[in-house]
Amino acid sequence: MASSSNSSFQKRFKYDVFISFRGEDTRKTFVDHLYHALKDKGIYTYKDDEKIHKGKRICDDLFKSIEDSKFYIIVFSQNYASSSWCLEELVKIMECHKMTGHAAYPIFYDVEPTEVRKQSGAIGEAFAKHENEEAADKWKGALKEASDLAGWELKNTLDGHEAKFIKNVVQEISLELRSINFGFDEKLVGMETRVRDVISSLEVGIDEVRIIGIKGMGGVGKTTTARAVFDHLSNDFEAKSFVENVREVSTTLGLKKLQKQVLSDVLKEDVTVNGVTDGKNMMKERMCGKKVLLVLDDVDHIDQLEALAGEPNWFKPGSRIIVTTRDEQVLVSHRVNLIRDINLLSDKEAICLLSRYAFGREIPSQGYKELSRKVVRYAAGLPLTVKVLGSFLCGKDMVEWEDAIERLKKIPLKETLEKLELSYNSLEDDYKEIFLDITCILKGERKKDAMRVLESYGFHARNGLKVLEQRSLITISKDKYGYLWMHDHIEEMGKNIVRREHPNEPNKHSRLWINKEIEDILANGKGTESTRCLKLTESNTNARIVMKGLGKMKNLRYLQVNFAYFDFTARCLNLKKSRYLNDTSQYFPNSLRYLKCRNYPFLYLPKTFEANNLVGLEMEWGNRMVQLWKGRKKKVLTKLKFLSLPRLELTTFDFEMTPNLETLSLGICYGLEEVCMPVSCQKLKHLKIGHPKLRTFDLGLTPNLESLSLEYSSKLKELCMPVTCQKLKHLKITHSKLKLRTFDLGLTPNLETLSLSGCADFEELSLPVACPNLKYLNLSKSRLRSLDLELIPNLESLDLNNCSDFEELHVPVAYPNLKSLLLYKTRLRSLDLELIPNLEWLDLNNCSDFEELHVSAACPNLRKLNLGKSRLRSLDLELIPNLERLNLVGCDELVEFNAPVGCMKKVVHLFLRGCVLLEKLPEDIGRSECLKMLDITFTRISHLPQSIFGLKGLLIAARRELLELYDFPSEIETTTYPIM
Repeated sequence: MASSSNSSFQKRFKYDVFISFRGEDTRKTFVDHLYHALKDKGIYTYKDDEKIHKGKRICDDLFKSIEDSKFYIIVFSQNYASSSWCLEELVKIMECHKMTGHAAYPIFYDVEPTEVRKQSGAIGEAFAKHENEEAADKWKGALKEASDLAGWELKNTLDGHEAKFIKNVVQEISLELRSINFGFDEKLVGMETRVRDVISSLEVGIDEVRIIGIKGMGGVGKTTTARAVFDHLSNDFEAKSFVENVREVSTTLGLKKLQKQVLSDVLKEDVTVNGVTDGKNMMKERMCGKKVLLVLDDVDHIDQLEALAGEPNWFKPGSRIIVTTRDEQVLVSHRVNLIRDINLLSDKEAICLLSRYAFGREIPSQGYKELSRKVVRYAAGLPLTVKVLGSFLCGKDMVEWEDAIERLKKIPLKETLEKLELSYNSLEDDYKEIFLDITCILKGERKKDAMRVLESYGFHARNGLKVLEQRSLITISKDKYGYLWMHDHIEEMGKNIVRREHPNEPNKHSRLWINKEIEDILANGKGTESTRCLKLTESNTNARIVMKGLGKMKNLRYLQVNFAYFDFTARCLNLKKSRYLNDTSQYFPNSLRYLKCRNYPFLYLPKTFEANNLVGLEMEWGNRMVQLWKGRKKKVLTKLKFLSLPRLELTTFDFEMTPNLETLSLGICYGLEEVCMPVSCQKLKHLKIGHPKLRTFDLGLTPNLESLSLEYSSKLKELCMPVTCQKLKHLKITHSKLKLRTFDLGLTPNLETLSLSGCADFEELSLPVACPNLKYLNLSKSRLRSLDLELIPNLESLDLNNCSDFEELHVPVAYPNLKSLLLYKTRLRSLDLELIPNLEWLDLNNCSDFEELHVSAACPNLRKLNLGKSRLRSLDLELIPNLERLNLVGCDELVEFNAPVGCMKKVVHLFLRGCVLLEKLPEDIGRSECLKMLDITFTRISHLPQSIFGLKGLLIAARRELLELYDFPSEIETTTYPIM
C-alpha cells in the first residue's frame, strides 16, 4: 500500500522546516550553520530571528509558523529548558507532530536523551526554576515525548564532527522532503521501503567513494529500485549516468559503447572511445574531478565492472556507484562495499500491485477478491509476474479470470519464464545439469544429501550450488540442515526447459518426476535411454511391473522409487514368498549411480543388477531384505561410498564387499551378530548401527573415522578402539554393557560429543588426553561416582541424569562455556556455581541428598533452575537476576526463600508446592510481569504480596482458605489443585 506521502492530495506547507533552539546556546554557531546548510539545499526553513516581523506579537506569528511547517528540528542544548518560550514552542510542536503530515526530529546537541527525558543533568538544572510554575507538568510531558522520538545525537554521530553531522542531517531531511514532493509512481507498490533501504546503505553524507550491489532473481525489481534511487538522488551529484542493460549491450555493441555513454553523461560532451583500454584511461583521468552518481544495470561479468567502474580512484570522493545483477559473485569479485537483496512482495503488496494494474485502484473490485488471491498465489511475490498478469486481466470478467488461472496451472507465463531463463542460459553446462537436477529431483533435500547425489555423477557440487545460489537460482536455508529451495517460477522455468524439447513425449525427457507419467511409461514399457533421473514418490503399480519397466532406461543415473505399500504388506505377511524371489523381470539399470528405495518388497536385489557404478544405496522404511544378493557369491562394490539399510535382517556385514565405503548406516538390525572389519578401512568416516547383537567390536584401523554410533547395543561388552582416532568427533554408544576395563577411548583429541547414556555398568570415564573440543558429554544412567572436568575445558553440556551413585563433580578451573548441567536423581550434596558463571539450565531435581547451592558469583544467564525434592533449607536468588523457571516442589526442609528487589522480574513459572515449612513469599514477586504460574499448594504461606494483584494472565494454585482471603481481579485465575 502506498504511504501517506504518495497520496494524490497532500497539504501544502509554507515552510519545509521549523528550527526550535535556545538562542544564547546555538544561535550564532550550530543553528546558524544548520540554517544556512538547509537554505543552500533549497529547503525553505523558519528560524525566529530571520522571519519574525516587527510590530507583530511574537506568540501569534511563531505559533502560526509552527502550524505552517512540515518538519520540526528541535535543538536540545544545555539551556534549552531554561526558556519558558522554548518550552511553550516545544508543546506546540508536539501537538502538531501528532497531526498527519507533520514530523518532529530532536537533535541532542550537548546533552543526552536521558537528560531531556528525565530532566536531569544540565537540562534538570535549567528546568529547576520552572518547577513551581503552573505549566511545569505540561512542559515535562513535552520534553519526555520529544526525547523518545527518533533523531540525532551529536556526540555519537560521525565522531562528533559538527560539519559532517549537519551535512548528514540536511541530507536526511532532503530525502524525506523529496519523497513527499516527488513521490513514487503509484504503481510501484512497496517501493518506498526498498528505496529507503538502498539510500541508507549508500551513506550519501560520507565523503568517500562507495559502491553497492543490488542482487536478486529476474523480475524481482532490481532495475526499478535502482531507477527510483537514481531519480531521488541525482540532484545531489555533480554528474550522473544510468546505464541500462549492461549485459545485453556489452554483448551486442561492446564495452566501449557503454564507456562512451558514461563519459558523455558525466562530462556533458560527445566523447570518442577508441577501445576498452582507452576508455578505462579516459574515465580514470577525466571523471575524478566530479562527484558522480552511476548506475550499472544488469551486470553479469566482472569485465563489465572493470571497464565501467574499475577503481574507486576513478571517481571524486562522495561519488556513488550502484550495480544491479543476478550474480552475486560479480559483486564479490569487485569487492563492492555492500550487497543488498531485493525482497519479494508480501501478499498484501502483491494484491495492491495487481489491483492497480487490473482495476486502477489499490484494492480488488467487488467480487474479485478471491480471484486476486489465486493470481497472487501463483505469482509468489514476483513483481514482474504480478504486473504482467494485472495488465493482461485488466477489463476481463470473472469467467475470463477463472480461465486464465486454470491455464496458468498448465502453461507457464511466457514473459516471466523468458526473463528468468537469462540466468540459466549464462551457466556453464555442468552447472545447468546441476540446476535441472535440483529443480526436478532434489528440491527440498538437505544440502549435504544433494551434494552426495550430485557428486556421485562426477559433478563439482559444492561449487555448483554456490554458483546457483549467487545467481539467485536457488536458496539454501540458514538452519543447520541447509535445505535447498527455489522460487516457484524458477522451478517452473527449469521444468519447462526439460519438457519443451519433447512436450508430448515424457518418455524422452531427461528427468521424470510426475508420478502419473512415470507409471504410464513403466507399465507400458515406453522407457528410453534419454532418461537420466527418475523420482517416483508414490507408486500404485505392482512392484514387479515397476522393476520390469526400468529395463529400457539404460542411462539412468539416479532412481528414487517408493514402492506400493500393498507389495510391502504382502511380503510382511509371507504371502507366496516365491513371488518375491529374483527372476528376470526384476531390473535395476547397471548405469545407476544413486539408488533410493522405500518399501522394497523383495528379499534381495535383482541378480541382474551388477551395481558396478553404484555410489549410493539407500533402502528406506520397511526394508525386510535378508541380504543384498541371493546366494553365497558376494559382489564387491568398489565405487559404493554411502550405504543406508535402516531395517536389514542381516546377521553379518562384511566390509570387504565395500572397500571404499565412507558411510554405513544400519538403522535397526536386531539380528546383527558380527561385523567383519578388514585390517584397515581407510575411507570409512561414519558408522551407525542400531539395536545390534554385537558382543565385541573391533574397529581395526579406521584413521578417517569421524562418527561412531552403536545405539541400544545391549549385548556389547567390549569395544576395541584404534590407538589413535585423530578425526573422531562424535561417539555414541548407548544401553551397552561396557565397563571401564572393556572400553579404552584411545587418543581422541578432537572429540566433540560423547554419549554413553544407559551404559548401566560403566563406572569411570578415563580420558588419556585433553579434549579441548568436547562440548557435549552424556553419561546418564551409568554407575559413575565422580567426574573430573580438568581435561574438558570447553564443555557446554553435561548430562548425568539418573546416575544414582554419583557423588562428586570436580570443577578445577572456570568453565565459561558450560551452559547446561543436568544432575537429576544423583547423590550430589552441594554445588558451587562460582566457576560456571554462564550456566543457563541447572537440574538437581530429585537429588534427595542435596543440601546447599553456593551462588558466590553472578549467574546472569541462568534461566531454568530445578531443585525439587532436595534438602535445601535456604535459597538466595540475589545473584541470579534473569531466572525464568524455578522448581522447588517437595523441598520440605526449605525455610528461607530470599529474592531481593529485581531478582524476580523475569520469572514465568514458580513452583513451591510441598515446601511445607515455607511461610513467606518474597515481596518483590509481583514485579515480574512475566509471571504466569505460581504454585504454593501445601506450604505455610498465609499472605500474598500486594504486588501480585497487578499481574495479568497469572494462575495461582494454593490452599482454598488462603485464596478465599482475597478478592482477585479477573486477570488472575486461581485453583486449589497443584499444577505442573
